[in-house]
Amino acid sequence: MGGNRQHKEAHGIVYLLPKKMSELNIAKRKEKCENCTNQCNKRQSDESAIPNLEKEETNGKGNEGSQLLLSACLSCDGCLSEEDSLRISQQNLEEVERVLELNKRCDASKHKLLVASVCPQSLPFFAVRFGLDIYEATQKLCGFLKGLGVAFVFDTTLAAGFSILETQKEFIQRYHRKHHDSQALPMFTSSCPGWIRYSERVLGSLVTPHICTARSPQQIMGCLVKDFFSKQQKLSPEKVYHLVVAPCFDKKLEAVREEFYSSLMETRDVDCVLTSKEIYHLMEKRKVSVEELNSVPLDQVLGESGQAMLARHDGRGSEGFLEHVFKHAAKELFGVDVQEITYRTLRNRDFQEVTLERDGEMLLQFAAVYGFRNIQTLVHRMRKGRVPYQLVEVLSCPGGCLSGRGQTESETAGRIDKALVQQMEEVYSSLPVRLPELNPILKTLYLDWLQGQDSAQANKLLHTEYRNQSHTQPPHMQW
Repeated sequence: MGGNRQHKEAHGIVYLLPKKMSELNIAKRKEKCENCTNQCNKRQSDESAIPNLEKEETNGKGNEGSQLLLSACLSCDGCLSEEDSLRISQQNLEEVERVLELNKRCDASKHKLLVASVCPQSLPFFAVRFGLDIYEATQKLCGFLKGLGVAFVFDTTLAAGFSILETQKEFIQRYHRKHHDSQALPMFTSSCPGWIRYSERVLGSLVTPHICTARSPQQIMGCLVKDFFSKQQKLSPEKVYHLVVAPCFDKKLEAVREEFYSSLMETRDVDCVLTSKEIYHLMEKRKVSVEELNSVPLDQVLGESGQAMLARHDGRGSEGFLEHVFKHAAKELFGVDVQEITYRTLRNRDFQEVTLERDGEMLLQFAAVYGFRNIQTLVHRMRKGRVPYQLVEVLSCPGGCLSGRGQTESETAGRIDKALVQQMEEVYSSLPVRLPELNPILKTLYLDWLQGQDSAQANKLLHTEYRNQSHTQPPHMQW
């Protein structure tokens, strides 16, 4: 690859980050896109001639001449507009350093208040790299960011709490209308941007009506910072520069989605996403010694005194949407208090299910599906009408958010560092679990910021919609 481009790859998606838009080879992109479309159409026409398609594709067999590789589709940047490519190219360290440099100059009209939000799944990475427990590592990271010129550092657990509560509420609503709305169930979680992009651009109407409309924790945090917090600081949203530290590259693509941009204020909810490893490389570049960093506590969104409580939600290294919704639905719909959830492994550890039975009747059946190989199996079953689940937690990274390639990919071979992942899992599990229903800050924000849990303001700022952007029938794909 040429030296003037940056390439970031995550589970088969390659992001082309051009330094100059003139470098984009539009003709080549068009050719790739047309070729994929032709292959998709050919695959559709051949479908009727392959009666055992699902079995063959799932097992990695079949007619190679008529297969379209899923990895090839997701690696094609042809479905990114020039504007998207430009915006993604600005999701880098140089852009953050540019803003920091402007803040040092005399022209105060160009100064911005820097706010950083750190995903809880990124914190174990720094704990392992620093050789510290997660509490001390978080304070060291906070000290580093504030030393750069960041004014406030939050973690996104609060925003994840909003997302979980809204997902729980939407699931109950969908469950009650399942008999007269064929698209109510199954409901798919919406926190993973890799899964969302694949659904919108490739699967289309087969899946998009089933995706939960609750915004992801990252984008709710964006609203919280640019709407609520900016008002607290008596600043207009465009005067706040919001940086997110995340475990995967896909979050960069989510940040530049059109619906998360205010044309009136000319600002995005999230201005820049940097991966955990990008922050760590910045520390190495500046020859920062962890021992010499100040230990600084995280800030609190409401500005209350005292150190922010570091906690996590239920789940296996992600935000725990499945577990929280399952327990909530069991209680709300059937009056059953579920204390512990038992996962049953199906295809592999990244395809598991959870069930609730009573007197031989299946009341709830949820699944956790991680990684595109397992997602493809789910899609096959969806086409055949053989998805028994009411909710599926879908994440494109095998192993979940903690295993995001923005922090777990090895420096040399480009593979997942399994030893690092295991260490991070142990660190993450050491955090105490805090139920969002019991978080008093969420209750305060629902009232003071959103005018109530079921208000129009809550629906506007905590929800979005996902659209069918595919131009053909959902293609059958294979690795």
